[in-house]
Amino acid sequence: MTDLVRERLKNLPCRPGCYLMRDRRGAIIYIGKAKNLKRRVSGYFRPGAKHSPKVRSMVDTVYDFDFMTVKNEAEALLTEAALIKKHKPRFNILMRDDKRYLALRADAAAEWPRFQCVRIVRDDGARYFGPFPSSPVVRAAKDFVEKRFGIRTCDALVLDAAAHSHCLANVIRSCSAPCLGKIDREQYRVRFDEACRFLDGKRPEITAEVEAEMRRASAAGDFEKAARLRDTVFALREMTKAHFVRRTPEMRRADAWKGCEELAAAIGLKSPLHTIECVDISNLFGTHNVASLVVARDGLPDGRYYRRFRIKSFAGADDPRAMAEVVRRRYGPDSTLSGSSPRADLYICDGGITQLRAARAVFAELGIADIPTIGLAKEQELVVLDDGRADLRLPRDSEALMVITRLRDEAHRFAVSYHRRLRNRTIRESVLDEIQGIGQARKIALLRRFKSIGGIARAGVEEIASVAGIGPVLAAEVLKAAVRAASDRYGM
Repeated sequence: MTDLVRERLKNLPCRPGCYLMRDRRGAIIYIGKAKNLKRRVSGYFRPGAKHSPKVRSMVDTVYDFDFMTVKNEAEALLTEAALIKKHKPRFNILMRDDKRYLALRADAAAEWPRFQCVRIVRDDGARYFGPFPSSPVVRAAKDFVEKRFGIRTCDALVLDAAAHSHCLANVIRSCSAPCLGKIDREQYRVRFDEACRFLDGKRPEITAEVEAEMRRASAAGDFEKAARLRDTVFALREMTKAHFVRRTPEMRRADAWKGCEELAAAIGLKSPLHTIECVDISNLFGTHNVASLVVARDGLPDGRYYRRFRIKSFAGADDPRAMAEVVRRRYGPDSTLSGSSPRADLYICDGGITQLRAARAVFAELGIADIPTIGLAKEQELVVLDDGRADLRLPRDSEALMVITRLRDEAHRFAVSYHRRLRNRTIRESVLDEIQGIGQARKIALLRRFKSIGGIARAGVEEIASVAGIGPVLAAEVLKAAVRAASDRYGM
C-alpha cells in the first residue's frame, strides 16, 4: 500500500458510492461500487486479507484512487456500470460486455400510447422510467400498470377488429380494448396519464391497496395469491422508490434549489443561498500543501468560479492554518478574486470544528460578519456549527445533504487533482537532479527552454546540447533520463 492510498483511506465516508483505482501512471485500472465506501475499499488493503489472484494483482498495482458518493446502492450499481462502459478498466472483466439495464418507455405522442421495456434511453421526446438494476422489477411493474389501468400491450399500428382477432387481453379483462371501441381516446389518455403518475411515485395509495389485498389473501389462507401480491408490492416499491426517471436540466435545477431552501431552513438562515463556496485542503504528509475553492450557484456546481491555491505562508501539514490562509486570500484587502467571483451566501469548510474556527477567526479579523460559515465533518456527514448549537445531522434522503456533499466531493476532487499534478511534476522534474553535471542553473535553463520533461523527451540531442552549458555528452544523458521519466508517466 502506498503512502498516498493510506492517506486517502482516512477520508473515505461510510456512504454508498463508486471507487476508481489508478495505477502509477494515473490510468484507471478498476472501478467498483460499495454500499459502504470506507468498509469496502479498506478491505482491499487490510493486512492478511485473502484475495483471489486477480484481486491481489489489482491491489498490488494500485497507486492511488478516487471515489464519488451517491444516494443509494441502486444508484451506485448504475453509476458503476456507466463508468465501466466509459473507461473500460482492464481489471473489470466481469462487466466488460454491453449489458444495459431495463427502462420503461412511454410515448405520450402516440395515438394510443403504451409501455415498452427498452435497454436504450433515447432523446426522442418519450418519457422514460429508469433504467433499473432489476429486470424482474421492471417487468412486474409494467404488467401491473397495464392490468390496473387497462393499458394496451399489443404493438399493432392500427387498432381495429383485425388486431383484436389475435388478442386475448380483452377476454381476460386486462385491457380497456380500444381496438373494439370500448373506450375513446380521451378516456384512454386519462388512464395512461394516471399510470405515469403512479410510476412517478405520485399515487402511493395504489401500492397500499395491493398491500391490503395481500394481507386479506394471507388471512384467508390463500398463500399462493398472497405471495404473488407480495412480489408485486416489492416491485412497485422498488419502481417508485428509486425514481431513476430521466432527469431534465430543469428538474435538476429545481431539486438543487429545493436543497438550498432546505439547507437555509435547517441552519436558520433567512436569506436564500444563491452562492455557496466550499474549501478543501489537500496534502500528503505536509508536502505539496494545496487547497481548492469550488462554488455552487443555486445549488449546482459552477466551474467558472473554481480556484486553486498553493499554500504559501508555511510548510507542513496544518489544515486550520491553511484554511485561514485561503479565507484571507479570498476575502482580504489584497484579494484579486473579489471583483471576479460572486460573494458567498454560505461558506463551507471541509472538516471539523478546528477548520471552522480558523475560518471564522479570519472573517472576524477582516470585519466580515454577513457570510455564514459551517463545517462538514467527513465521517458522519455532520454539519458543524460553532455558535452554541449542536452539530446538525441532515436526513440521508434530503436534497440539502445532496447539495453540500456534492459540493464537498467536488472540492475534494478538484484539490486532489491539483495535488496529483504538482506531485507528478515534481517526480518528473527530479530526474534532472540525478544527472551528474546538472545543477540548479542548468536545470532551470532546460525547463525554461523545453517547458517540461515531456518537452525534453521530444527534443533531439543537438537541440538539447544547444542550451547554454549543456554539451553533446551531457545532452545524451539528459535525453535518456527524460525519455525514461516520460515513458513512466505517459507511456511514450
